[in-house]
Amino acid sequence: MKFFFWTVAIFALAVALALMIGFDNGYVLLVYSTDRIELSLKLAVLLLLGGFFIAYVLVRLLVRVLRLPAQVREYRERSRREKARNSLLEGLRMFFEGRYGKAEKAAATALEMGESPGLSALLAARSAHELKDFDKRDTYLDKVETQAPEDKAARLMTHAELLLDQHRYHEALTVLKALHESDPKKHVAALRLELEAQQRTKNWEQVLNLVAQLEKRGFFDAGQAQQLRLYATQENLKRQVMDTTALKECWQKIPSADKKHSMIAATAARCFISLGGCSMAQEIIEQSLDAQWDSDLICLYSECLGRDTLRQIQRAERWLPDHPDDACLLLTLGRLCAHQGLWGKAQSYLEASIGVEPTVTAHRELAKLHEKIGQSEAADVHYRKSLNLAVRQLRDITGGRRKTAL
Repeated sequence: MKFFFWTVAIFALAVALALMIGFDNGYVLLVYSTDRIELSLKLAVLLLLGGFFIAYVLVRLLVRVLRLPAQVREYRERSRREKARNSLLEGLRMFFEGRYGKAEKAAATALEMGESPGLSALLAARSAHELKDFDKRDTYLDKVETQAPEDKAARLMTHAELLLDQHRYHEALTVLKALHESDPKKHVAALRLELEAQQRTKNWEQVLNLVAQLEKRGFFDAGQAQQLRLYATQENLKRQVMDTTALKECWQKIPSADKKHSMIAATAARCFISLGGCSMAQEIIEQSLDAQWDSDLICLYSECLGRDTLRQIQRAERWLPDHPDDACLLLTLGRLCAHQGLWGKAQSYLEASIGVEPTVTAHRELAKLHEKIGQSEAADVHYRKSLNLAVRQLRDITGGRRKTAL
């Protein structure tokens, strides 16, 4: 548009000059001291325009000559920046191709030339880490801190991730703590790194908090979060196994829905049994079984023998109509009855358990029962059956391992 207006203006001026010259036959008189020069108006106008044009060209040429050093410097700087940018892009390409030596070299070149110092140093640090050159990696990370302080979050995230890869979990947590102090609003990637570090250092309470945060932000679906939460809760319970008070406090913090989960209930019950809290273990198992039946959990019920075994037998017998073919329930009833001295009922339950599913434990318990009532031959028979089952299971396990190895 600007060019169009200039063109119109020049043509308009030319037309005006042509009209003026065509209708005017005047002259121009130049006087200097005693000298007089007379020129026609047409020639004077042409000389004036020619002089203006020549002066304009000379001025433009002079300006260009004066600007030449700056233009040369600008060209060199532009070429240097382009070369540095190409080095950085080459380093990125080499890194993703897995050619870490070349990637580190290209990133170092870009860093020396001042191209995106934070990004270049981080790329060089990652490349050096892949090459197991950890001293050089730390040097590059220090350069990020000094040359690109605005990239602090990127530096701390990268440092934490590389420390985790190096199995330096406590140091990684220290770096993530510094990241949290500089930016209290943790993003999902930082939470994920912290979760891994807390899992490795067995800080299960922190793991539970982080799982809740990541689930809220949509990183985990409900199933994944539940699996991680159950595992962390189990491990957290196991850590309190030497302190009854700590174990009770830990148990109280668990959500009611999770308390009834068979895995959580079994872990908690074993912990309380090891500390002599059989009544608490019984209550935990009973509440869990009432909510959801689990054969493995009912087997644990006979291991928490308290002062009132009869009540346990009555409670277990109330489950029997709903689960008449559960070998574990029948085994548990046999154990409880044997502990109470109800030999006939114990034998019936144990034989029923073997009838549903012969197991090493059921045969061994029945052999012990026969020993107590003086039936040594019958006891020997069940001991042999128990041993044969154990040997068969061991062979199956060994054979499975061999197949897996092959």
